[in-house]
Amino acid sequence: MFCNQCQETLKNVGCTERGVCGKTNDVANLQDLLIHMQRGISFFQIELRKKGMADKEADVKLMENLFSTITNTNFSKEKMLEFIRASIEVREKLRNQCEKAGMKFDPELPDYAVWDFKTEEEAMSKAPETGHLTFTDEDRRGLYLLVIYSLKGITAYLHHAYALGYDDDSISAFMNEALIATWDRNTPMDQMLNWVMRTGEYGVKTMDLLDKANTSTYGTPVPTPVNLGVRDRPGILISGHDLKDLHELLEQTKGSGVDVYTHGEMLPANYYPFFKRYDNFVGNYGNSWWKQILDFDTFNGPVILTSNCLVPPLEKYKDRVYTTGVVGFDGVKHIPDRKKGGAKDFSGVIEHAKKCSPPKQIETGQIVGGFNHATLWELRGKVLDAVKAGKIRKFVVMAGCDGRHKTREYYTEFAKALPKDAVILTAGCAKYRYNKIVLDSIDGIPRVIDAGQCNDSYSLAVFALKLAKELNIDVNELPLAFNIAWYEQKAELILLALLYLGFKNIRIGPTMPAFVTPNIAKILVEKFGLGLNTTVEQDMRVLVG
Repeated sequence: MFCNQCQETLKNVGCTERGVCGKTNDVANLQDLLIHMQRGISFFQIELRKKGMADKEADVKLMENLFSTITNTNFSKEKMLEFIRASIEVREKLRNQCEKAGMKFDPELPDYAVWDFKTEEEAMSKAPETGHLTFTDEDRRGLYLLVIYSLKGITAYLHHAYALGYDDDSISAFMNEALIATWDRNTPMDQMLNWVMRTGEYGVKTMDLLDKANTSTYGTPVPTPVNLGVRDRPGILISGHDLKDLHELLEQTKGSGVDVYTHGEMLPANYYPFFKRYDNFVGNYGNSWWKQILDFDTFNGPVILTSNCLVPPLEKYKDRVYTTGVVGFDGVKHIPDRKKGGAKDFSGVIEHAKKCSPPKQIETGQIVGGFNHATLWELRGKVLDAVKAGKIRKFVVMAGCDGRHKTREYYTEFAKALPKDAVILTAGCAKYRYNKIVLDSIDGIPRVIDAGQCNDSYSLAVFALKLAKELNIDVNELPLAFNIAWYEQKAELILLALLYLGFKNIRIGPTMPAFVTPNIAKILVEKFGLGLNTTVEQDMRVLVG
């Protein structure tokens, strides 16, 4: 294996024997092969699309398969083999549809369009031929990975939108084309760069789609104080990003005597008006994803992982962990997907919860969030008045991911060091570094404005763009600075989306992605002013003044 897709990759180079995340060598290699098989699906799907005959099942499978390869999502070797076999079945179905439609193909089809296997050994032998180390040109490899890893981010967001009945065929069509073009060693380098920027464009499209899906289904988030304490009743802890899973769980726990708490990136569910109708929806328990080893232990009840980020569970609470959707880990219980028109069955989890002790209280108090772009737009007059009066000097976007490395203490210290006339705009699990520390406000405006999950970084961008348009200035002239953290592939997509939208002089950290070569970094610096954060003192001078 050689996996460098996350920020914690070994020595910021690549994991070669076992992932820092806990992923095994076999799973990492099979994930490369699974991605390769999505090229096979794409090859025939592109041809069918030309005739208006695209197969929706194939789009869904491709979306689910790429999503399963995101960091901390699926650790199961058996599941990877199952996904690869299913991908080949879908590919062959598409090929048959093409042939029935009279399409003719070159006898020498690409490897990904014909390869098959019978044994696990054949799959394991094939996998190394399908990874990114087959690129001999490091810059080409880096651009390929910028696209592929960001496509994974697209599929994660698209998956949540699709669960709520929202879809956009153009996004699937783009992914088909990008998977093939960026793997082709004959694609000119300027076109590779174009694929990178187009990926940012479709990242914006996907986040817009998910925003519509979430708000149309559950209402526009509103500023909400979220309870951090516990009740004296059994509970279920739900983590991840999938709001439909939470909805179905809450519906099935009504009147059961079992409470529901959010964890990690599910925290922003507390901001949606729809979920406030459930009196057994208590609030948020615990902290960021990487602290789940502590949080899941003290929670005492069952835990449901609806998407990334899963840390390999400890034996002492492993029997209380449930996965669903594309999440997988050998030895834990899995909740099957909903059948068409139906709901997932959480009855087993609910019965399990009834036999458990109530959660142990680990903190008290409240935190406030719920500042979707629509909510922020309603507050723009108040915000502009505070800026004009000199009460707010700077807005600093500190969105993105959290992680385990000690270097991430930088973000806590940066937040603490911000002057009292600076306001943090945040989204994603990065907020856990400071959302329980910076609690004051300016004329009723919280100094930590939380837009929601990582995809809601889109909300912050939309608000800034609309405000700049109303003021008739370039968005980069706003009193706005970016100091964002990345960990996994959705954050990589968000960065490309921001660059596509025209935001410049963004600082990222704690490290530059390992797959970004010096030449690619030079382009990003010269064209967009992208930079790496340094020390709190130096970055404070540059970003805030």
